[in-house]
Amino acid sequence: MGNRAYNFNAGPAALPLEVLQKAQEELVEFKGIGMSIMEISHRSAEFEQVHNETQQLLKQIFSIPDGYQVQFLQGGASTQFAMIPLNFLKPGKVGSYVLTGAWAEKAVQEASLFGEVVIAASSKEQKFMKIPDLSEINIHPDSAYLHLTSNETIEGAQFQSFPDTGNVPLIGDMSSDILSRPVDVSKFGMIYAGAQKNLGPSGVTVVIVKEDLLQDLPKTIPTMLRYEIHSKNNSLYNTPPVYSIYMMNLVLKWIQEQGGLAVVQKNNLEKSGLIYSAIDQSGGFYRGPVDVGSRSAMNITFRLQDEELEKKFIKETEQNGFVGLKGHRSVGGLRASTYNAVPYASCKALAEFMSDFQKRNG
Repeated sequence: MGNRAYNFNAGPAALPLEVLQKAQEELVEFKGIGMSIMEISHRSAEFEQVHNETQQLLKQIFSIPDGYQVQFLQGGASTQFAMIPLNFLKPGKVGSYVLTGAWAEKAVQEASLFGEVVIAASSKEQKFMKIPDLSEINIHPDSAYLHLTSNETIEGAQFQSFPDTGNVPLIGDMSSDILSRPVDVSKFGMIYAGAQKNLGPSGVTVVIVKEDLLQDLPKTIPTMLRYEIHSKNNSLYNTPPVYSIYMMNLVLKWIQEQGGLAVVQKNNLEKSGLIYSAIDQSGGFYRGPVDVGSRSAMNITFRLQDEELEKKFIKETEQNGFVGLKGHRSVGGLRASTYNAVPYASCKALAEFMSDFQKRNG
């Protein structure tokens, strides 16, 4: 392979090199059928095998208990922001939301189009730099569900553990940290995630939903926005994003080869630790704005003392083969996204660049 960039993009993001090479090898002809996987019917035996195997792999790797379904949908997590209240926010109930950043805010705005929304806890006053303590989460007695965003990709704050919500279903948007660590799925009524950070390329959205949530859903919802339709049709009601599902299949096998989620988590903490150390040991040259107990292992946000210096940092990283280190346009600053597929070597190179940049500009 030619030189691979040090890819710190926030999403679509780095994919494992081995996965890309396998996909390249199978691109023109899939398993001796004389066609690419992109050319065959989504009703064919060949694709159905990939589709079902991908669900099974996810159940295995994520330790999903019985009584849950895996659905492969389209429209990204952003469509889920509307599907959740459409399906579950019944009259007389409220949607409870934990407000932790830009993505949680979008989920709240969308839900408020369909019914009453209550903020169960918020870190807005802290500029979203700290995840609320679990004890601060007030679940309204009429809650249809409690929704949280496990990792805020833009601000760089992450839940380190999850609340017990009793008989109120807990719904988690895990778009940017799914499969980055083990999670007790049984705490959740539903988990959803766009694929383009830790699961594969963009185009498929994973929904893991407890089967008993799929009873008695309103009949007035448009067909494609009804979970029960996708449930009854094994996510094959219409043409699914075939190639994205196939790629996710390869990514899941790669995670298995790494040794599963405990190993993946250990690797992720080592990788992000390199960059957090560079920030913490810089004597204030670099500043990590997020509260230490809420720091994300996936999206490391940091600042320099002024925007001129930040621009210089970006320019020099780009000249040195680093990609995607500019903070989100809504918050500025710098951000390194260290998803599962970002290699240790890339994080080490960034930490070394940071200390060198500091020596030259400190």
